[in-house]
Amino acid sequence: MTRLVAAGLRASGARVLAKTTGSKPVLIFPDGTEREIARTGPASIREQIRLAALAASIGADTLVAEMMSIGGECLAAESRSILRPGTLVVTNVRLDHLDAMGRDRASIARTLASAVPPRAEVFIPAEEADPAFAAAAARRRATVRPVARGAEGSDRPPLGGFEPNLRLARAVLASLGVDPRTAESGMAAAAPDPGALRLWRGGFGRPPRPAVCLNLFAANEPDSSAASLRAVEEACPFAGRPLVGVLSLRQDRGDRTLQWIGAARQGFFRGFAAVALIGPGAPAALGRFRRAAGEDGPTVALVEAACPEVIMDRVMALAPAEPVIVGLGNFVGPGEDLVRFWDRTGAAHAG
Repeated sequence: MTRLVAAGLRASGARVLAKTTGSKPVLIFPDGTEREIARTGPASIREQIRLAALAASIGADTLVAEMMSIGGECLAAESRSILRPGTLVVTNVRLDHLDAMGRDRASIARTLASAVPPRAEVFIPAEEADPAFAAAAARRRATVRPVARGAEGSDRPPLGGFEPNLRLARAVLASLGVDPRTAESGMAAAAPDPGALRLWRGGFGRPPRPAVCLNLFAANEPDSSAASLRAVEEACPFAGRPLVGVLSLRQDRGDRTLQWIGAARQGFFRGFAAVALIGPGAPAALGRFRRAAGEDGPTVALVEAACPEVIMDRVMALAPAEPVIVGLGNFVGPGEDLVRFWDRTGAAHAG
C-alpha cells in the first residue's frame, strides 16, 4: 500500500520520501531507490521522528510512511503527535497481534481507531469500516472515506496485487489530485515488497519433480492468508493439483501460532494433502497442531532444517504428484530463506 501510493505520487512529479516496514524496513527515496533500515535494537516509534527529519533534510514535499505501532497508546502517539498525517489509510481490521491489539474484531478496530488524527481524511475498505472509526473521526473532526468494491478502475488485479490495497491507493491518489492515468502508470512501476505474493514454477526435491511454489508468508495470519489464496486460485487455477502447506512459526509470535492452531481446528487446511511445520516455534506446536488438524486432516510433519534446499527436499517427500507448495505463517526467518531459494531456482510466474 505504501509503495503504491508513493509510486503514484512520484509519477505525478511529487518529491516523495516513503518508508515501509512490510517484510523489511525500507526507505524509498524520491528517485525510487531503496535503502534497508539498519536497526541495532528493537523497533521503536522514535524511528519516525528521524524519518520526518530526513524528509525535511532532503527537501521532500511528501512523506508516505507505514505506521509501526500495534498498541492503542503508541498508535495515538505515533499518528497524532509525531507524524500528524493529513491522510490516514487503514488497510484492514484483521485478527493479528492479539496480545496488543485485542482478541476480537471490535477490539482491534477500537485500537486502530486510536490512530485517527485531527481533521484528517481516513480511507478504509468499505467492508472493513467498523463504527469505531466513525466515532473516533467525529471526536477529532476527521472524515472517514469508505472505499467500496466496484469503484472506478478496481478491476481484478494482476497476480501479486491485492484488490483492496489497489482500490485504496487509487482513491487516495485521486483525493490528492493525481490524474488516474498517471496514478496507474506509477503504481504499475512500483517495486514490490520483498514478501509480496509471488508464484514460481520449477523442479524441486530429489529427484526433482515439477511443483508450483506460492509465497503467502507475509500475509501472516489465517484470515489474510485465506483471502490471498482464494485470489490466487481465481487468477491462476491449479486444476486439482494437491496443496502442501509450509507453515513457518516464530518463537516470539506465540499468539500467531495459536491462531494457526485454531485455524487448523476450524478447517483452514481442509483440502491440503500435507502441512510441514518449520521454524523455531514449530517443535513446540507440533502436537497441538496435529490434534487440531484431526485424524481426517492432512499429514502434519515437523521439518527441522535450516537450509531451504533441505527443507524443500523434505516437503516434496510429503507431496504427492505435482504439488502446489503454499508458504504460510511468517516471512521473517526460514520463510524469507525459502522465498529467496524459490526465486533462484524456479521461474517466476509472469501473470
